[in-house]
Formats: sequence, structure tokens, C-alpha cells
Amino acid sequence: MDEVVHISKQIHLASKLGCQIAVVIGGGNILRGAQFKNESAMIQEATAHYMGMLATVINGLALQDALESLGCETRLTTAIRMDGVAEPYIRRRAKRHLEKGRIVILAAGTGSPFVTTDTAAAQRALELEADILMKATRVDGVYSDDPEKNPHAIFYRNLDFATVQAQNLRVMDSTAITHCREHGMPILVFNYRTDGNIQRAVCGDHVGTLISPELEPVN
Repeated sequence: MDEVVHISKQIHLASKLGCQIAVVIGGGNILRGAQFKNESAMIQEATAHYMGMLATVINGLALQDALESLGCETRLTTAIRMDGVAEPYIRRRAKRHLEKGRIVILAAGTGSPFVTTDTAAAQRALELEADILMKATRVDGVYSDDPEKNPHAIFYRNLDFATVQAQNLRVMDSTAITHCREHGMPILVFNYRTDGNIQRAVCGDHVGTLISPELEPVN
């Protein structure tokens, strides 16, 4: 709960800057569908993925209440219909909520199994015509290796998509990276646990790692 309060306060401050914010929320703190893979024949992998999607709705409800307690106007939308707790995700309706200054929380991934919330985030960013996809994580950005395990990992301030894919850097899953690369959607990876980072990112300050489309060749 402390983490929900912390991130909701940051989102609230960022929203006061006048930007439109849509949040694709994960559920790994509760359950990851992939954790059931090869572990138990009793639960099919597809079923486990649906369980993981439901976990994101639980987190979405918590974030919604935390944001509204701060005075934010929100809408929780889900890719799987559950009308008793949230709106179904409809692209045009979500865009309208954003235009009205509401924070839109996007839960249940894409609504399909075998698809990560990384890919859901890339998909929604493109659908909603976002200026940038920001991945909030526990580390300061993109490194050559896991910085939580390797203290000598190299931090990258700027990258292009070709380098990310060529070096197989673990930023987001490969499908999400491909979507963003093909459509020219920049990605900012930053540490949400650092106070003020969400506001700084929204203001265009260079926090974390910026992944940009490749430069066009000069004729």
C-alpha cells in the first residue's frame, strides 16, 4: 500500500502540470501468469495468464482510490469486461476521458493470454496517440546487465531501437520494442521510486534512459 500511495502522489503532481496521463498497470506483485509455466498441470498456462490479468485489475482499483483520495478524476478501464468495477476499454472513450483531464488506468493487459503488460503498454500508447511511452521501473534506466545483480553494469543515457535489439537489452519484451520501433514511439525508462521523477519526466527533463527511433539517413 505504501508504494501505491507514493506513486499516486507522483502521478497527481504530474497531472497538475496539464499533461494527459494513461497508466497501464501490472499485477506482478500479486501474481504473474508466467510463473505457472511448467509448474503444474492442474492450471493451464492460458488460465494462469487470465489470473494475472485479474491481478492487474486489483492493482487498478487500489490506484484509482488512491488517486481519487488526492482529488484526481480517474477512470479505470479493463480489456476484459467486468462492468461492476470498471469501464470496458474503448479507444475513443479513453481518448475522450484524457481530453477531459481524467487519468485513465488501463488494466487487464490486452485481454488476451500470452501477451505481457509491456506489449499492452506499447499497444495502448499507439492507440491513444501518446507522445511517449514511459516505463516506470525499480532501477534508474537501461543497463548492460541487471544492476541489482551486477554492480559493474553500464548505464545507458540514450539508446536507439537498433542497439536495444542488437544487444538484446532487457528493457521491455521484444514485441513491445518492435511495435514502438515500427511506429516511431520513443520510450523513457526511469526509476519511479525516486521522488519527483514522474514530474521531471513529464516536463521533458532527461531522467533515466531515452530510447529513440533511429536517425534518418542523410542523402
